[in-house]
Amino acid sequence: MKQIEGGICAVRGVSAYGIKPGKMGIAVIRAEGPAAGVFTRNKVVAAPVTLSRELIETEHRLSAVIANSGNANAFTGDDGFLDAMEMASMVAENLGLDPDNVAVASTGVIGRRLDVSFIKEHLPEVLEGLGSSPECSRAAAKAIMTTDRALKESAVELDCGVRIGAIAKGSGMIEPNMGTMLCFAYTDAKVPADVLDAALKIAVDKTFNMVVVDGDTSTNDMVLFTSTCKSGVKPCLDCLDDFEEGLVCVFTDLAKKMAKDGEGATKLIEARVTGAKKYEDARLVAKTIVRSPLVKSAIFGKDPNWGRVVAAAGYSGAELEQERLTLSFSGGGEEVELVKAGEISTASDLSLLKKIMANDEIIINLDLAMGEESATAWGCDLTYDYVRINAEYTT
Repeated sequence: MKQIEGGICAVRGVSAYGIKPGKMGIAVIRAEGPAAGVFTRNKVVAAPVTLSRELIETEHRLSAVIANSGNANAFTGDDGFLDAMEMASMVAENLGLDPDNVAVASTGVIGRRLDVSFIKEHLPEVLEGLGSSPECSRAAAKAIMTTDRALKESAVELDCGVRIGAIAKGSGMIEPNMGTMLCFAYTDAKVPADVLDAALKIAVDKTFNMVVVDGDTSTNDMVLFTSTCKSGVKPCLDCLDDFEEGLVCVFTDLAKKMAKDGEGATKLIEARVTGAKKYEDARLVAKTIVRSPLVKSAIFGKDPNWGRVVAAAGYSGAELEQERLTLSFSGGGEEVELVKAGEISTASDLSLLKKIMANDEIIINLDLAMGEESATAWGCDLTYDYVRINAEYTT
């Protein structure tokens, strides 16, 4: 497996484009084939999520996706659902598709009626720009950004020649199940919808569901995964693990980019938890560490206040014993052990620790020494700018 350029347009059979002239943006992705999806677990659900989830559950197939940024079309009642249906119908009519095979996604401010006239006005420009170049993938990725500072795309090619690519957005209101995040993933493997669905759920659970920026879960989250079947390669049972690994690789890349791009963030936090008795215990501890406001604040202040890490592990709900814990911080290729088997390390190099805390990426390594299970979670520091960005979001 190798990383390749081109985002979703690296996948055979995918064309895309997008525009973002201001706060509002529109992206369209054209790709025909079996599809699967996962969606927000928030009980307040945006109209596009309802529409797209029903489509996936009944059709198990997609021909196109239209996504807008700047307005979430959430908490907008029947009008919002009609607006989402109109978005799908506009794309279907222009591209000669069945509207029941066009998914809709939205992101932005909740509780405001969608400006459908903006979409009508600019959709012809987006459709005219549809193409399969790397620039087209980047244009689509840029169009779905809200408070994101950087566009997010990733692609890999497996040893068998199958390609997997995805674009995503997300930087705030993030604690997946999923977080204010959209992700559109594609492969050219010749696989049915049930294989896509199984691989998607595994990959999302290991990646997007392990990202915490601020602990909020959005009304609009969705990840869609479509196969164009254009490679002609049908992964056999022996190769399905490689297929799933490739999808996990793409999603891990995007998950880390979302955590690093957290609103106001200056540092990426990676919590690696090993030695758990159960996988769920490892997940609980890792996510609790990156969710903790005290840990996040300490990382922002370059303060190696490791007591906050063990405290977070202790209240996570996971099974652990404090006399077994081993903890270290690492970054920039350096590592300092802080706790060894429940005892404070007396050999810690404080000058090296200070150097580690100045890095843009901080890795927290915690060994529970209870079993063989492990999990990794990603988050970011909590800064003054996070408050400023979210205090001024609608004004």
